[in-house]
Amino acid sequence: MPAEIELDADDAWAIHFLATSAGRSVGTARVVMHRRTAKIGRMAVLKSYRHKGVGTKLLKRALARAKRLRARKIYLHAQTAVIGFYQKMNFRPVGPVFDEAGIPHRRMILENKINRRQKPSAAKPSPKEMKKIYRKKGTVSR
Repeated sequence: MPAEIELDADDAWAIHFLATSAGRSVGTARVVMHRRTAKIGRMAVLKSYRHKGVGTKLLKRALARAKRLRARKIYLHAQTAVIGFYQKMNFRPVGPVFDEAGIPHRRMILENKINRRQKPSAAKPSPKEMKKIYRKKGTVSR
């Protein structure tokens, strides 16, 4: 990829990750924070190291850092050929396919479940649970 496309203003303050094997760089990723939103980008793994867990480890590290920085939303621009990889990591595609550096991409988001409020369960108690509830209400402590 040409340097004028690969390098941008975010590089100076992005958090960069580098995967190495025997002293050789084999993968990279970065996290850029914009207020409480994290963008994961520059995910790349050498072909000979793909399908060996390198990308998964990089992405997990990037996600962990974004969560430590209290990101409420995490997103990335995935090349369409690897959308399945990100879906396995709980990202979901949103919006149309678009061109980035001559390659089709799609925006994908991951909501940080740590910062989301849990909805109360709407399930009704079973008859057995109801008996326990009524027994507790009927007991009198002296």
